[in-house]
Amino acid sequence: MFMTSQNHAEQPMPPIPAKSFTTDDARWNAVATREKAADGAFFFSVKTTGIYCRPSCPSRTANRSNVAFHDSTENARRAGFRACKRCRPDELAGDSLEAQAVTAAARLIDDAIADERPAPSLEKLADKAGFSMFHFHRMFKKALGLTPKAYEAAARSRRMSEQLQASSSVTDAIHGAGYSSSSRFYETATARLGMRPKTHRDGGKGETIRYAVGTCSLGALLVAATEKGICAIQFGDEAPSLVAGLEDRFPEAELIGDDAGFADTVARVVDLVERPRLGHDLPLDVRGTAFQERVWQALRAIPIGETASYAEIARAIGQPTAVRGVAGACAANPTAVAIPCHRVVRSDGDLSGYRWGVKRKAELLAREGAR
Repeated sequence: MFMTSQNHAEQPMPPIPAKSFTTDDARWNAVATREKAADGAFFFSVKTTGIYCRPSCPSRTANRSNVAFHDSTENARRAGFRACKRCRPDELAGDSLEAQAVTAAARLIDDAIADERPAPSLEKLADKAGFSMFHFHRMFKKALGLTPKAYEAAARSRRMSEQLQASSSVTDAIHGAGYSSSSRFYETATARLGMRPKTHRDGGKGETIRYAVGTCSLGALLVAATEKGICAIQFGDEAPSLVAGLEDRFPEAELIGDDAGFADTVARVVDLVERPRLGHDLPLDVRGTAFQERVWQALRAIPIGETASYAEIARAIGQPTAVRGVAGACAANPTAVAIPCHRVVRSDGDLSGYRWGVKRKAELLAREGAR
């Protein structure tokens, strides 16, 4: 859950860096001195390695004749270069001015929703941050994986989910979550909650969920799906406990097991477990808080064969101090392998925990060729 500020009056966001890096000489000097203030102002590529970096990249300084400069990571990629795995130029640095501005903007949105006020407009957020609306919109999405409007919808949906559990009626919950009208809420409710609000509150009442329990090399495997997509992929030692877990999660839903038409979906999940390098395009119907969804999206961005630390994921979503929150979101992941929380390890390389057992985590990483 997001923390709200008690003093959310007009707190200014960080200004744009005053120093200019518009000439090649100034840019090269920033690269040679690894000037952190230049991060985000431009990027540089090295033709002998085929990679592009931030100006502050700690890697060995390249020869000037092999270096080119780019105004954006998109331009660097179009020129045929790939991102440096050391300085990760496609991510906002957790302590950069842009990352601070995005974090401050997200907090303003969260505070407004918590206080049942309209969220700030894109124009107001960008103006407070000191960026153009276009640039602010782009950097917000890069940092959090959501546009400001989508972030607001996710945060309001989280608030709505909490209100549904505490309110005596859906109407009270709608107004408690800060929606101006019932019609405004129902325009987006299904997309955010994954099921209608009353159904969500009533433990899946009226929802039809197909499921099956099969076996794979890692033990028993439960796969469940709504009409929208897969809502559960769970490992276990025996089928009865997996089914009991699904029933506990959706006590009022209509659960249909051993549906012959569901076999293909189960087979695709088994393929993902046994042959992860094939990838997948499985439709998912996962429901989480705004924070959890940002973490899960960051997890899906980790390439097969690579790992990331909890701290790196926290930085990637623009909340570098939320390491424990990232760990909690990994533990709450309802769809093993489809959202690859097994690729997250401790900063020292230790596998740490795993909802379905560390041995399964180690085996999944081994199959993916992760070091």
